[in-house]
Amino acid sequence: MALDTDVREYSSPLRKLTRFFRKSRDGWKQKSFNAKRTNKLLKNQVRAVERSRDQWKQQVDEQRRRIAELEAELQKTADNSA
Repeated sequence: MALDTDVREYSSPLRKLTRFFRKSRDGWKQKSFNAKRTNKLLKNQVRAVERSRDQWKQQVDEQRRRIAELEAELQKTADNSA
């Protein structure tokens, strides 16, 4: 019964109201879907970038360790030859 009182408050015909409300509902549903999809894509991209950054950091650490070993070996060789 509350529906009858709500409908009477509108001055537009029901067919126009129905079309308007349906279009409005479909619009926010689409907007919500797009936002969720974009959010998921961005989260996946962040995860991939973090993984890549961690791999590069690990590779840099390995290279620094290798450089330190080679410098120590070079210093040792230079000390023995002098």
